[in-house]
Amino acid sequence: MKKILILNGSHSELPLIKASKELGLFVITTGNDPKLIGHKYSDLYINEDFSQKERILDISIDHSIDYICSAANDFAVISASYVAEKLGLPGYDSFQTTLMLHQKDEFKKIASKLKLTIPKYLSCSLNEKNIIKNNYINLPLIVKPVDLTGGKGITKVSRIKELREAMDKAFSASKAKRIIIEEYIDGSLHSFSTIIIGKVVAFYFSDNEFLPFDPFHVTASFSPSTNIDEIKNNLVQQVENLAKELNLKDGIFHIQYIYSKSKFYIIDITRRCSGDLYPLPVYYSSGLDLSRYIVESTMGRISLNLGQFKQTGFHGRYCVISNKEGKFSNFLINDKIKKYVIEFYYIVPKGEHIYVNQKILVLILKFKSEVDISLLSKFEKYFEIKVD
Repeated sequence: MKKILILNGSHSELPLIKASKELGLFVITTGNDPKLIGHKYSDLYINEDFSQKERILDISIDHSIDYICSAANDFAVISASYVAEKLGLPGYDSFQTTLMLHQKDEFKKIASKLKLTIPKYLSCSLNEKNIIKNNYINLPLIVKPVDLTGGKGITKVSRIKELREAMDKAFSASKAKRIIIEEYIDGSLHSFSTIIIGKVVAFYFSDNEFLPFDPFHVTASFSPSTNIDEIKNNLVQQVENLAKELNLKDGIFHIQYIYSKSKFYIIDITRRCSGDLYPLPVYYSSGLDLSRYIVESTMGRISLNLGQFKQTGFHGRYCVISNKEGKFSNFLINDKIKKYVIEFYYIVPKGEHIYVNQKILVLILKFKSEVDISLLSKFEKYFEIKVD
């Protein structure tokens, strides 16, 4: 039986684990948190930090893995690319290209060269803390590490006296000890997830992203993006220009952008799927089994005809964040929104201890119209988390 190593075992990896098993693979998961739900469904769990690429290489050799798969974490993509290059495994760009794309300052350099639509920015290392004195970007600003996602280490700066503290926070969070200072774009947040085949966009999925609990961490979304018809041709062209410039391999290319005053600004990119069960809204809106595609791409084969899949309808996902601490006993949901729920995914099983601000559940949603979608901003009013 062929073996696949999946880096991490959170709820975000569950669709990949399921797809791998359906393809007849022996599934090994890794990560340094054995309590994550995905590990329960793998054939073997190895407790190891997936960001440590040399250790992941050792595990891959020791267990004679045939394929390696990364899901919803940039460090996992980097480690997977490193192992794939060392062992000659399919499905990944060169390690150097992967590093370039997943470190924000390096990506912005190539984006500037290709004239991609990005916010004005400055990159800064620890010995360049006074860089802002010699350069000018209008307030407000966003300060963030070059190598983290999920809102970690990010601060919005509205007054110049707040800048040093924001920089220190970003430097402290960054493993690379490098940060980005960029102009703040006031607009709506969206994602544009594509599959590129032969440097051409063969499929795309767009959505609108929401941050109901944390100003820098997406925990809800619905599709399609409200502005996609207006800008999709330009977005596709920019993705394809980048794919040709960097000779990107076939696979996922995911963009996060801000839409403001009829323009879009790319703020993040990655060569992986978004998290929180992102493949499920993709499946319900288009019929494309994105998880199967991801696994097959790491196997060096694609059996799906992407031309047959088109995004339709109104779908989304919503992460339930705990507002209580205690033994998780039940989740109650009002009929007003229950009718929109297609699937419930418990991240934390009932009976376990939960904490305030902990993600405990993901709801997969289907709406009849954009009018119904307006309920997303009020969802927390219609459910209750019970603890003992």
